[in-house]
Amino acid sequence: MSFLPKPKEEPRIDLTPMVDVVFLLLIFFMISTTFVESPGISIKLPESSAQTVDREPKEIKIYLSKEGDIYYKNKQISMTDFKDVLADHQSKAEQTTFMLLADQEALHGKVVTLMDLARDAGYLNLAIATEQKK
Repeated sequence: MSFLPKPKEEPRIDLTPMVDVVFLLLIFFMISTTFVESPGISIKLPESSAQTVDREPKEIKIYLSKEGDIYYKNKQISMTDFKDVLADHQSKAEQTTFMLLADQEALHGKVVTLMDLARDAGYLNLAIATEQKK
């Protein structure tokens, strides 16, 4: 009695698990990516009825919280570090806009101090960010 040999199947690679993993990675990166321009600090800008000014291509943004903390590039810095940041950008200061995003409850004296230090560092274009009145 002779049995016929079964035809051998070619081995196949199942792509379903790999597609699942790639799809989960895609979802993970889509959810974890943020498109927020402002840092994680909470700053409530004062409202103003002044006209909106077009942004300058070169600007340095400094954030001032209501507690008086200074932030640059999402990191809290001291007053000495703030002076160092201004000194680092001093060579381009005349073409750069110094943008101060101060909380509406921040102390006026601290705002004036930061603006004076920027002016002393050679920044000619000083701006204070506000929100449009509703």
